Order: sequence, then C-alpha cells, then structure tokens
Amino acid sequence: MRVLLAVLLAGAVSFGVVTLVALEGLEVVVVETTDPTGAPRRTRTWIADDAGSAWIEAATPERPFVADLQRRSSLVLERGGVRRPCTAEISPNPDGHERIRGLLGARYGWADRWIGLIADTRASLGVRLACS
Repeated sequence: MRVLLAVLLAGAVSFGVVTLVALEGLEVVVVETTDPTGAPRRTRTWIADDAGSAWIEAATPERPFVADLQRRSSLVLERGGVRRPCTAEISPNPDGHERIRGLLGARYGWADRWIGLIADTRASLGVRLACS
C-alpha cells in the first residue's frame, strides 16, 4: 500500500511540475484591465506576435478580463518589465480562435500541447493588441 501511495504521490508531483513549467517556462505577460468598479484587474497570459500586432488568448469568452475589454478596450500590457498602453480588439470566432491557437502552438510548442490536454480551449478567443 505504501508503494502505491508513493507512486501516486510522485505522479501527482510530476504532473504539477510539468504543468507549472509549461505555464510559466516561456514568456508570460500581464494584461491589466479595469473591472466594473474601476479597480485594476491583472491577468497573466501567453502572448504571440504576428503581422506587427501582439495577440493574447482568452481561454473562454466568460473570462473576466474579456468583459472588461468589452466595456473599455484600453489596457496596459506589461511585457519584459515594460508597461505599455494598448487597445484590444476581440477577434470573432472561428477566425480569432484559429489564429490565436495557431500562433500559440507555433510559439509555445510542447507547452501549448500539454496545456491543451488539461484545459478546454475550444471556445477561446483571439485578442489583438495595438500598443503604443
């Protein structure tokens, strides 16, 4: 019984470590939006560049930062320790979803595939950022 518990514990720890490395091992940015009360909402996410724009993903349309952007499209992008004002444009599906999935898959490789095994991104949205 102890051996079984040790194997299960080692498996759980390994799963957690691989997931943490997948999520945080490559570039992660912070998107700061404004919630309905006017308070800042900070969301950590992956980012990909394409055709002169930065793109981020909302894993589901129900993500709170998406509602913030629907009310007010301005945000602050914190990338590499630099904060820049940006305007967001939510790209409609299916094109937005297909674009961001392709960009993140190409950029994050195995990490994107790993997270895809544990998170349902079928309804994700692509968000194009225009930053100054």
